[in-house]
Amino acid sequence: MMGVRGLARRLLTYDEMDAKDNPFQIAILLYHGVTALDAVGPWEVFSRLPGATVRFVAKEIGPVAVEGGVLRLGATHRIADTPSPDLVLVPGGVTTPAQMVDDEILDWLRRVHRTTAWTTSVCTGSLILGAAGILKGRPATTHWWKMSVLKILGAQPKPAARIVRSGKIVTAAGVSAGIDLALWLAGEIAGPERAEAIQLAIEYDPQPPFDTGHVHKAPEEVRRLAREIMEQRMPADQRRLVPRIALRRFLDLIQTGK
Repeated sequence: MMGVRGLARRLLTYDEMDAKDNPFQIAILLYHGVTALDAVGPWEVFSRLPGATVRFVAKEIGPVAVEGGVLRLGATHRIADTPSPDLVLVPGGVTTPAQMVDDEILDWLRRVHRTTAWTTSVCTGSLILGAAGILKGRPATTHWWKMSVLKILGAQPKPAARIVRSGKIVTAAGVSAGIDLALWLAGEIAGPERAEAIQLAIEYDPQPPFDTGHVHKAPEEVRRLAREIMEQRMPADQRRLVPRIALRRFLDLIQTGK
C-alpha cells in the first residue's frame, strides 16, 4: 500500500501537463445573475490541477454580481481575449435566458467549442450550450426544473443522471453537481489518483442531513416549495425573454431541420 510520501512523489512526478510552456487553460464563463456555486465549486477543483490555469471570463473584465445580488465574483479576462481554452465551463443562473439570446456569448461558445478538449456546463448552463446549437442530438442534463427545455433545444434529456458525457461535451445537473463534474474531469485530465487527492484536499464527503437532493426523492410538497423558491429568484425581465428564445429556436429548426 502506497504511503503518504509515495503518493506525494507520484503527484509531484505527474507530467505537469507542460505547465510552463503549454498550460492547460480552463475558462469559466461569468455573467450577471450567475449562480455562484455553479462556478466556484468547479473552480475549487480546477485550481488544484497541476499545470492548469483557470480564468473567469466575461464580456468585460471586472466584478460580476451573482444570483441574489450581494456576492460579487471577478471576471479576470474578456471572452474576446480567450479564443482557445482547453476546457470551457458554462454555469447556470437566474439570467440564463438573457445568455440564450446573447449572440456575443453564443458565437464565442461556438468558436471555442471547435478546439476545446472539453466543453462543459453546470445546471442551466447546458441551456446556454443548447441555445448555441452545441447539444443538438446529444444526451444532456440540466437542473430538474428546466429539463423540458433541453428537449426543445434539440438535446436528449437525461433527468436521472448527475453527469452526462457525449464525446467531449459533459453536462452536469443542478448547482452542487458542478463539484462532481469537476472531480470527474480532474480524473480524466490528470488521472484518478490526482482527482482523489483533490477530493480529499477539499474534504468533499457529502453527508446531507436530508435526502431530498433529487427531484425523484422529494415528496410533492417539497417539490412545490422548491419551485416557489426558484420562481421567486427569477427576475421578471428574464421571463419576458421566453417568447424570444422560442422564436429563435423555431427559426433555427426551420433553417437546420434539427
